[in-house]
Amino acid sequence: MANSVLDPLSRRYRFVGSSLATVVYIFLLAPVVVTIPMAFGPTNALEFPPSTYSLDLFRILFTSDSWLLPLYTSLKVAIFSTCAALFVGLPSAYWIARYEFLGKLLISGVLISPLVIPAIVSGLGIYLYFAYIRIGGTTLSLVLGHVMVTLPYVIVMIIAGVQKLDRNLEFGAELMGANPIRMFFTVVIPELVPSLISAAFFAFLLSFDEVIISWFLTGSDTVTLPVKMYSALEWEVSPVIAAVSALLTALSLLACIVTIGLRKSSGEEVS
Repeated sequence: MANSVLDPLSRRYRFVGSSLATVVYIFLLAPVVVTIPMAFGPTNALEFPPSTYSLDLFRILFTSDSWLLPLYTSLKVAIFSTCAALFVGLPSAYWIARYEFLGKLLISGVLISPLVIPAIVSGLGIYLYFAYIRIGGTTLSLVLGHVMVTLPYVIVMIIAGVQKLDRNLEFGAELMGANPIRMFFTVVIPELVPSLISAAFFAFLLSFDEVIISWFLTGSDTVTLPVKMYSALEWEVSPVIAAVSALLTALSLLACIVTIGLRKSSGEEVS
C-alpha cells in the first residue's frame, strides 16, 4: 500500500526534476543558439537574426594577422601544455591510484589544489612569481601556467581509468619477469588509451579556452585567442568574435563526442 502511494509521488518528483533540468539547460544553451547564426552574418555589425548570410567572418578570422597570430599562440600553448600535463599526470595518477606511501594525501592535495583555488588568485600569484624569475610574458610562462590549470583534471581522469583496470594483468606481467617500468609501458598504458585520449582532449580545451591565467601571463607577442576576444569586447565590438565563438563551440562539441565514444568503448571492454 505504501509503495503504491510512493510510486506516483516519485514519478511526479522525477518529472519536476527533469523539467527543471531541461529549462536550466535551455537557458544555458541559449547564448550558443544565438551566437552560431551571427557567425554567418554581415561583417559590419552583430545581428540576430542576420540580415544576410555568408562566410566572410570566417574568412577574416583565417586571413587577418590580428586574429591568426592569437589563434596560433593558443594552439601552440594548448598542445604544449596538454603534452606536459599528460607527461606529469600519467605517472602521478598511476602512483596515487595503485600505491600507499608516506605523504600520499599531502601530495594528492597539492596536485589537486588548483581545482579549489580561485583562478584570479592563482593568476596573480603566478604572474608575480614568473615576473620575479623573469619569464613573464613568454610562451614558457603561458605553458607552465596552463599546466597548473589542466594537470588536476588530467590526474582525476587518469585515476578513474586506472581504477577500472584489471590488476591481475599487472600481476601477471610481473610474474612473467617484467620489471615495473616495462609492465607500465606494455600493460598499463595500452589499457589506458581511452582515458589518456579523453584527458588530452579535456586538457586541450581547458588550455585553449583559458582566459584568466592567460590574461596575467600574456605578453605583446604571446596574446592568446581568448585574451584577444576579451580585448575585442572591451575596446571594440568586432563581429569576428561570433565566428570565433562558433569555432570554439564546434571544437568543444567534437571533443565531447569523441570522449563519449571512447568512454562507451572502454566500458564495453571493461564489462
